Amino acid sequence: MHDMSMHDTSMQEMPHEMSMHGMYGPYPMTRESSGTAWQPDSSPQEGLHFMRDDWMFMVHGFANVIYDYQSGDRGDEKVFSESMLMLMAQRQLGPGTLGFRSMLSLDPLMGRSGYPLLFQTGETANNKTPLIDRQHPHDLFMELAMSYSLTLTPDSSVFGYLGYPGEPALGPPTFMHRFSGMDNPEAPLTHHWLDSTHITFGVATVGYVWRNIKLEGSVFTGREPDENRYDFDPPKFDSQSVRLSYNPTEDWAFQISYGRLNSPEQIEPNVDQNRTTASVMYNKNLGDRNNWQTTFAWGRDDNEPGHTLDGFLLESAIIFNHQHTVFGRYEYVAKDELFEPGESLAGRTFRINAASLGYIYDFAETNHLAVGIGIVGSLYFIPGELQSTYGDLPWSSMVFLRVKL
Repeated sequence: MHDMSMHDTSMQEMPHEMSMHGMYGPYPMTRESSGTAWQPDSSPQEGLHFMRDDWMFMVHGFANVIYDYQSGDRGDEKVFSESMLMLMAQRQLGPGTLGFRSMLSLDPLMGRSGYPLLFQTGETANNKTPLIDRQHPHDLFMELAMSYSLTLTPDSSVFGYLGYPGEPALGPPTFMHRFSGMDNPEAPLTHHWLDSTHITFGVATVGYVWRNIKLEGSVFTGREPDENRYDFDPPKFDSQSVRLSYNPTEDWAFQISYGRLNSPEQIEPNVDQNRTTASVMYNKNLGDRNNWQTTFAWGRDDNEPGHTLDGFLLESAIIFNHQHTVFGRYEYVAKDELFEPGESLAGRTFRINAASLGYIYDFAETNHLAVGIGIVGSLYFIPGELQSTYGDLPWSSMVFLRVKL
């Protein structure tokens, strides 16, 4: 029996008696990210890690209080909070590993219309009107999942994952779980091209792991969460996805995935979507809790009926001297939902370029908490047809206070 102990270090720094392999196979736990997605093995896993009896637990989370200003007539300002709390547990059970994952957020408190974010689209606040230039809030329950993996050989395993809600095998790790993007309080404009399925009410995944390769497939509910952020949407299991992941070294992670989403949007129930994504992540552990990670990702949404739209994301973040975090993001995305039906530009596709740069200074730190203040600014480069609506050079800024486990 192990005594109860807590650590706020990365998994690489945990003592040997606390080290365990991942939930889904015989590889380092640090490889695992959101859902069943992989990240580089060298990635940090922040939070509290402790053991009791045969169980290993991990608790991780953050809360931001944000002042948000988005420029122009389409812009707005708001003070709001965004947050996430993740709880994980695993143990050996028989010949395999039993795992539980849960993730919660108080985002519903910001209201159904979420927060202002220029050029963001997706979902609805009232089941009728699309959210445009706003980021929707996440649900209270973002993940409630269990898994079981069976080691076949020292190099291979099979696993199953059930979530209600959960995350199917589609896309890279979601932005709030990858080190390169988690410190930026602005959701990516490519969210609905890459990782919007990270909250899916009903998902079942099976996978096979061999050394540094993973092949997995999911059946899941294609419809995105509705505007009622506290409830559980009905599971339908009407969509499918497949993902191939490869970690050639401890610093690199690649994935390519494809999904067939049945009727993902409430206000366009007759539109299905084929989504293809590919991504590469590079992570460099700089030692002494310093780290640098970069992600490049591409997503294509092929709407039936509708347009085929591409989105590209490049983001990077570095933490140095324990207290300083610098992060940046560049996106290129084709949007066709910036205007409601009946407006003169409705249905037109516009290509948006967005660049952001931010900084966080952690001015207070205890054994288990870091408190910091941050700022991020973004510039948007848009086609001439949009300038009468958004201005010549739209911009935005956020100032925020962050508390992180």
